[in-house]
Amino acid sequence: MDENRARRVVDSLRDRGVPAHLARPRAGLSQFGIRVALPDGREALWDTDGTAGLEAQVLRNGVLVGFVPVIEGSEDFDESQTVAAIAGTDYDQPVARPAARAVPPAAALPREGGLLRRFMDGFRE
Repeated sequence: MDENRARRVVDSLRDRGVPAHLARPRAGLSQFGIRVALPDGREALWDTDGTAGLEAQVLRNGVLVGFVPVIEGSEDFDESQTVAAIAGTDYDQPVARPAARAVPPAAALPREGGLLRRFMDGFRE
């Protein structure tokens, strides 16, 4: 996922009350992703491996404790479908799946970065 798309997805998730953050690539990689902080201390890392489909690894203290398999058809998702898929995932099982019923949006969280973000990003967006 490119940086600008990942940032827009994070902003949309935060607007829905999902504690999402931009996952920056490690040295030598160029793929950005989305990190979702889960209430029990785990985190889900979405789409950081550069594959076409949308999938996630669920980690606790850097150790893999679960995953979200590739969502069928997700290689053609637009941003709103990506947001809906991430926000609607039930992470309670080791192999996470979409929630059985729609997850209602929570109160919006503030967007990260503000003016500093625009300076650091060179006013690209």
